[in-house]
Amino acid sequence: MGHRGCLSFYTRALKPVSHAISWKPTGRPQQTLASDVSRSGTGLHSGTSTTARLLPAMAGEGRYFVSGPRRARIPATIDHAMDSPLCTTLCGDGARVRTVEHLLSALEACGVDNCRIEIEGGDEIPMLDGSAKGWVEAIEQAGLCAAEDSSGHNMDKLAPELHEPMYLRRNDSFVTAFPSSNVQITYGIDFPKVPAIGCQWFSCFLNASIYLKEIASSRTFCIYEEVERMRNAGLIQGGSAENAIVCSASAGWLNPPLRFHDEPCRHKVLDLVGDFSLFAQNGWSFAAY
Repeated sequence: MGHRGCLSFYTRALKPVSHAISWKPTGRPQQTLASDVSRSGTGLHSGTSTTARLLPAMAGEGRYFVSGPRRARIPATIDHAMDSPLCTTLCGDGARVRTVEHLLSALEACGVDNCRIEIEGGDEIPMLDGSAKGWVEAIEQAGLCAAEDSSGHNMDKLAPELHEPMYLRRNDSFVTAFPSSNVQITYGIDFPKVPAIGCQWFSCFLNASIYLKEIASSRTFCIYEEVERMRNAGLIQGGSAENAIVCSASAGWLNPPLRFHDEPCRHKVLDLVGDFSLFAQNGWSFAAY
């Protein structure tokens, strides 16, 4: 929830600028999970119970989903992203998988470069509590190890390096990126008709420690007055006060307490990390934490 729908905005900014980005070695091997782990729960939009099983993958395979009756393989890359309301959706080989952003955000932040994700029971990732906290805990349970290719060799983890500033604007939204030796994200949101949210800004130098402490547990949010319209449109059938924080324009937060005073803005950073992880290819990461 949380007024998403900007994935195409990000990906359109990234696709045409390959000349402005190069990949540099980090001196560290690509990683994968040391064992498999699964989580089950309700899909946000479908309302059905689904299970996501996370398994180790070989170096260079990257992160990918296996979904649908034909067990289609859907790489978690920009080229497989499609426009969809209020969630990030990937498609390929006649199948799709929805609401992937929280899981991908956790995998990226925890340094899981290669992972096979099998979906059972539907085409949606379980929502859990509406944050990435449950996925971080699942990854910690599985543990990490260096990924190997089919010959038993490690592959170097690469990170993108931006060579020139980038700017893109659409309506009242914009994204700007500048070359930097560190990953720093500043995000702002403005909900003038919902005073309890209002205008918020959150900024941090992003690394695994900061992500785990300051971002992972922030939950998705929605505006109470918009719930009926979204449900009538076939969306958020599985949304509830258990997997989202709900704010009324007139009455404020309906299911407090918040985990952070600026939890909505922090959740936007969580989503952004997940969406930008689609820039990764063949085990290369959006950021080397």
